[in-house]
Amino acid sequence: MVQTFRQRIEHGFAGFGKLVARHPWIALFTALALVVGLASNVPKIVMDTATESFLHDEDPALLAYNAFRDQFGRDELVVIAIETPDVFAPEFLKKLETLHRELVAGVPHLDDVTSLINARNTYGKGDDLIVEDLFETWPDTPEGFAAKKARALANPLFRNLLLSEDGRITAVVIRTDVYSGEGMDADAIEGFEDLDVKPEAQDTRPYLTDAENTQMVKAVQTIAMAFDAPDFQVHVAGSPVVAHVLKASMQTNMKRFNGLAIVIISVILFSMFRRVTGIFLPLLVVAATVAGTLGLLPLTGRAFTLPMQILPSFLLAVGVGASVHLMAIFFRHLQHGNPRRDSVSYALGHSGLPIVMTSLTTAAGLASFSGAEVAPIADLGVIASMGILLSLFLNLVMLPALLVILPIKAKGSERAQRRHARMDALLGSVASFAVRRARLVVVISAVLLTIAAAGAAQLKFSHQPFKWLPLSEPSRAASDFIDERLKGASSLEVVIDTGRVNGLYDPAVMAGLESLARDVETWSIAHEPVGKTLSVADILKETNRALHGNDASHYAIPEDRDLIAQELFLFENSGSDDMEDFVDSQFQKARFTIKTPWADAIHLQNINATMASAFQNVLSDGVEVSVTGMNALLGRTMVATIFSMGQSYVIAVVVITAMMMMFLGSVRIGLVAMIPNLTPIIVTLGLMGWLGVPLDLFTMLIGSIAIGLAVDDTIHFMHNYRRYHHDTGSVKIAVRETLMGTGRAMLTTSVVLSLGFAVFMASTLTNLINFGWLTGLTILLALAADFFLAPALMAILHKAHLVPDDGDY
Repeated sequence: MVQTFRQRIEHGFAGFGKLVARHPWIALFTALALVVGLASNVPKIVMDTATESFLHDEDPALLAYNAFRDQFGRDELVVIAIETPDVFAPEFLKKLETLHRELVAGVPHLDDVTSLINARNTYGKGDDLIVEDLFETWPDTPEGFAAKKARALANPLFRNLLLSEDGRITAVVIRTDVYSGEGMDADAIEGFEDLDVKPEAQDTRPYLTDAENTQMVKAVQTIAMAFDAPDFQVHVAGSPVVAHVLKASMQTNMKRFNGLAIVIISVILFSMFRRVTGIFLPLLVVAATVAGTLGLLPLTGRAFTLPMQILPSFLLAVGVGASVHLMAIFFRHLQHGNPRRDSVSYALGHSGLPIVMTSLTTAAGLASFSGAEVAPIADLGVIASMGILLSLFLNLVMLPALLVILPIKAKGSERAQRRHARMDALLGSVASFAVRRARLVVVISAVLLTIAAAGAAQLKFSHQPFKWLPLSEPSRAASDFIDERLKGASSLEVVIDTGRVNGLYDPAVMAGLESLARDVETWSIAHEPVGKTLSVADILKETNRALHGNDASHYAIPEDRDLIAQELFLFENSGSDDMEDFVDSQFQKARFTIKTPWADAIHLQNINATMASAFQNVLSDGVEVSVTGMNALLGRTMVATIFSMGQSYVIAVVVITAMMMMFLGSVRIGLVAMIPNLTPIIVTLGLMGWLGVPLDLFTMLIGSIAIGLAVDDTIHFMHNYRRYHHDTGSVKIAVRETLMGTGRAMLTTSVVLSLGFAVFMASTLTNLINFGWLTGLTILLALAADFFLAPALMAILHKAHLVPDDGDY
């Protein structure tokens, strides 16, 4: 009898099984050497939860942001909002001063701390320009405090920056270092502080690291919360705080996810195999897979980012699937009195091909993210797909070696036989129903798809990292508080380049900045009101007023170029370093800061073009305008997310469809096999649309991950179905034998996978909760499609002779 191509491959896997069985210790040590070599890199893992980490290093938006940081400093602020009945009460101000001084003394990686204590107080005294702290001298009379209060309330720059509009809240604004201090001598860094031009050595230093950000935030929180009291209510927020809290949540979640996943998987494995080795061996394989895969992160120069937190428990759940299929066949063959070596060879011959096929399709689904414009998603695609391939290697080499080495014996009981009989009866009933009522199954599936399509049309995108935190999280509550009472702690940065040295002395440019400040503060950006604008024009107006006898009518832009130059020169030489925060050393470029509440990035997609156009229309010709800052990065991330999702879905479907055609040896059957794979994904997307669950950085992963996993059971079904149909020529018998043979393993692996993703519902982050239950549901829907829809399609199509008869399979 001439062997088919499929049979030759299966015999090849059986031969490989015999090779491993003859040399199990060599196979085991080879696998362990690889795992240990990779896992040795785990201590070198670096975490990164910063907003800028969402984009690739070469992304134009990130390059523009980095250039901005190099010139003007870090725009991310930590804001401590303090609520009290009377901000200007002497006892409150004294406590505020103590807090201010402790922050300066105790917070690492600090660039500047600004509060009412040292807020800029610009005024004229005779012919002199005085720029000093608001509380440069401490009042010793009620009249002195009243004077300070009057000066603060009269300063428009303090409103919604250091003081709320109702005067009951004040803020301490903390700006951190731009660059990392790692590997730098403190004295060397200190030497650059007073230079106007940043040295090249400083520009090439790495930016503040995630670990340094954590150190800074922890110090701020420890110091600030020690002052918390009923009359001194402290709220700490800002993007550095959110990044720190997300990182802490990620670390907590991973421990919780992995623990729950191990417990759930152990229970399911025990219920299936009823032996210790049935639990220990799969867990050993997946533990080695996780350790080796995590070691790939530092080895490939990648950081552990927010999406990467799903990786360990994902690999735990997915890796068990291949082990279950292999061990199920091994134990069945062992129960029939065959030796362990023969059982290993038989199991690999029977399941080796579909295990390879399912691993490759799962890896392909994940690899579809590797070209994503969102950097963490691309990294997840690369590392997770490599992890799946490592799991495949360990399941084909390490697991068979252990099955031979360990003294595993056949085990049988009447209870086990009865349990298997009940499962066989259930699977037989499913097979019978799917074939007999094939048209009904297809019609019901079509109706569900129609309803789902209508829901999918209502899907919306969203990206609001701080809203992933629960309302009970202090930093989330503080962010909401500051957004409402101080109109935000987020910013959009506009850089104006006049194109010439001293171009900012042009009265038209300065007047344009002043006009834009008035207009922008009346705008809403991304449906959020603008809280404050800041620019060099504010400094110029303050200086002009001070030099005109503190006359409020001179709080304006001078019309003479030389006067502008003179006044800015006087301010620079007043002892204040505030100017360098807003202009470059050549007075060619200026920074225009727009402070707003945190916005949903879906509304920030076109913010760069919109803002640049608005500024360009006001400023004179020849002035270049660019937009950057946290909000601009969020907008770019949203654009990249939408593009990446569409790209990954198309790549995953095309590549996996081609692989299905190749693996199953038929174009038509390959296309048909994709129907039960795509159906659950469409249904899930439709459910999201109907329930109003947005597509964000995590839920966008569902489609490509689910299709890679859903294909696994379909491959096992189709591969075995075609084998039995080739032997019997009967659809009914082929479906029944397939479900009775591989159906139990399909059910077990699907439950493991579903519950493996369901553990994400124990997360402290809402986006992971949605990702968990939706992905788990999709996998169960995929199992239902393989149990009912796939057999129904085969019954209908074979009856109509629309697919091959499997004679050559």
